[in-house]
Amino acid sequence: MPSPYRALFAAPGSKAFSTAGFLGRMPLSMMGIGVVTMISELTGRYGLAGALSATIALSAASAGPQVSRLVDRYGQRRVLRPATLISLTAAAVLLCAAHYAWPEWVLFVACVGIGCVPSVGAMIRARWAALYRGTPQLHTAYSFESVVDEICFVFGPIVSIGLSTAWFPEAGPLLAACFLAAGVFWLTSQRATEPVPHPREHRGGGSALRSPGLQVLVATFVATGAIFGAVDVVTVAFAEEQGRKAAASLVLSVYALGSCVAGAVFGLLRFARAPERRWLLGVCAMAVSMIPLLLVGNLPFLAVALFFAGLAIAPTMITTMSLIEEHVPRAQLTEGMTWVSTGLAAGVAAGSSVAGRVIDAAGARAGYGVPAVAGAVAVAVGFLGYRRLKRPAPGRGGSVGQHSEREERHVA
Repeated sequence: MPSPYRALFAAPGSKAFSTAGFLGRMPLSMMGIGVVTMISELTGRYGLAGALSATIALSAASAGPQVSRLVDRYGQRRVLRPATLISLTAAAVLLCAAHYAWPEWVLFVACVGIGCVPSVGAMIRARWAALYRGTPQLHTAYSFESVVDEICFVFGPIVSIGLSTAWFPEAGPLLAACFLAAGVFWLTSQRATEPVPHPREHRGGGSALRSPGLQVLVATFVATGAIFGAVDVVTVAFAEEQGRKAAASLVLSVYALGSCVAGAVFGLLRFARAPERRWLLGVCAMAVSMIPLLLVGNLPFLAVALFFAGLAIAPTMITTMSLIEEHVPRAQLTEGMTWVSTGLAAGVAAGSSVAGRVIDAAGARAGYGVPAVAGAVAVAVGFLGYRRLKRPAPGRGGSVGQHSEREERHVA
C-alpha cells in the first residue's frame, strides 16, 4: 500500500472503524440483488423480484437522510443500533415470508422496513472527517473509501448470487443481514472515534438540503445515478443478445475496476485548484465516456469501453465529498453525505426503469442511449449550478480542499 494510504491508519482506532465499515457496507451491494435472486429462485417471478428490490431502494432513499440527520444530532451509537435492529427484523420477516409463501403484501412491508438500513459509508467518512478535517489526509481518506465502495460492488453481488444459487435461495440476503449486524454493532462499539453530535445546532435548523450547493450536487447525482442504473441493465441485456448472459457480471466488474484503479491513484495526488472545477470536469468526463458505448459491437469492446468509463467515477465521487464539506454545516455533515447517496439511488432506479423500456422497444444497443442522455443532463445541471458551488456555506471555516490548497501554496 502506498505510503499516503499507510499513513492514514496511524490514527488510533482508524483500522478498526474502517474494517467495521467495510463489513457494514457489504449489504449495500448484496441485499437488492440477493432479494431478486431469492424470489426468482423460489417463485420464478422476476416482476415481483424487481418490485421488491425497487421497494428496498426507494425506502432506503427516503429513510437514509432522516436516519443520518438523527445521527448528526444524537450520535452514531444512539441512532444506528435501533435503526439496524429495525432493518434486521424486517429482513428476518422477509426471509420467512419468502420461504413459507406468505402473502405478497408482507414481502413489501418487510422491504420497506429493510430500507431503514443506515448509510454506513457516510458514517465512516464522518469519522475520517473528524480525524483529518482541514488536512490533505482527508482527501486520501475519501479516496480510500471510494476504493472500498468499489470493492464491495465488485464482490458483493457475486457472493450473494453465488450463495443463493448454489446453497439455498435465502442464503444471499441472510449473509447480507449478518454483515450489517456485525459491521454496525462493531462500529458503534468504537466510541473513541465517534464524531461528536451537535444537538444544539439542530434546534430550529432545517434539513441540510436547504444548502444551494448541496442541491446542485444531489440533482447532478440523480442524473449520474441514472447512468449507473442504465448501464447495469443494458449491459445484462447486451450480453444476453450476444448469447453470453453470464459474462455480464464480469463486464460490469471491469467497470467497477476502472473506478477502483482511478480512486487509488487519485488519492495520491494533491491539487492546487478549487475542487468545484475538478468536480465539473469529472461530471463531463463521465458523460463523454458514455459515447463509445453507443458503438459497441461485442463484449470485449464493451469491457474496454466500460473500464475507461469507470476511470471518471471515483475521482468525481471523492471531489463531491470535499464539496459537501464546503457547503454543509459541520453539524449536518453525515446528513449531507447521505443526501448525495439518496440522489444517486433515485437516479439508479429511474435509469434502470427507462433503460428497460428502451430495450424492450428497440434492443440493447439502443439502450445505451439512455446513459448517454443521462450524462448530458448531468453536465447541464452541473454547468447551471456551478455558481452555487463557488459560494461555500457561511461559517464553514474552510474545507479540506481549501486547506490543502493553502498548504501547498505555502510549500511552493
